Amino acid sequence: MSNDEFRGALARLAAGVVLITAQEPPLDEHGRGEDVGMTATAFMSVSLDPPLVMVSLRNGSRMDDLLSEQPLWAVSVLAESQRQVAGRFAMKGRISDRLLFEDLPHTRGEVSAAPLIDGALATLECRTEQRVVAGDHTLVIGRVLAAALPSAEGAPLMYFRGQYRQLG
Repeated sequence: MSNDEFRGALARLAAGVVLITAQEPPLDEHGRGEDVGMTATAFMSVSLDPPLVMVSLRNGSRMDDLLSEQPLWAVSVLAESQRQVAGRFAMKGRISDRLLFEDLPHTRGEVSAAPLIDGALATLECRTEQRVVAGDHTLVIGRVLAAALPSAEGAPLMYFRGQYRQLG
């Protein structure tokens, strides 16, 4: 089986789209760390008791490196109207994350201090419980410390066959 065959087969699996966010630790005691964000479709619920979720991160990615040091992170479950948010944080060779967050309405999580995207269908604040290397990715399992439904109305943003889609 080739990589293209494998990728093509899994492209037929529809997935919800989330934005994973975290804040880098400050460089000194007077500053605040930079916000970092990453679009993900490999995200799932793991357990109800205790409440656990999992995200798959490409080894050596900025988010993988950050979450190996920073145990607190957040998830914003994106609505279908937030396709541009997903796209801006999925770009390869993109501008700094600081500029990507600059004009993006968000609040800061009380537990994680990570950005929570306004208009998301749901938000979760997590603490890493376990990291499992799996091939060229790391599975980060996080305990959910806080959950909210800032915009419970609306449909989710989906990803199917290499494109963002609407449900239905």
